[in-house]
Amino acid sequence: MTDDAQGLLTKIAMETSLRYALQMITAASLVCSKRKGTEVDVQDVKAVYQLFVDVKRSTQFLLEHQNEFMFSEAVDGGENMTVDKA
Repeated sequence: MTDDAQGLLTKIAMETSLRYALQMITAASLVCSKRKGTEVDVQDVKAVYQLFVDVKRSTQFLLEHQNEFMFSEAVDGGENMTVDKA
């Protein structure tokens, strides 16, 4: 693994979690071998970072797109929900 890739993984681990960064090492190694590389580089880590989302980015995505999901009207605590009385 190159020093730059190791530095990027360290930064990712500090911003997300050590578990996420450790899992990225294995995936980055697979990306490296797929491109027939001999050493994991920054481009491999970046490719994996784009493919696999950490908890923070996943939560941000869900909050941004919550109105597009099924049952999104229940998000407001049910205050504005109406019930048909048939």
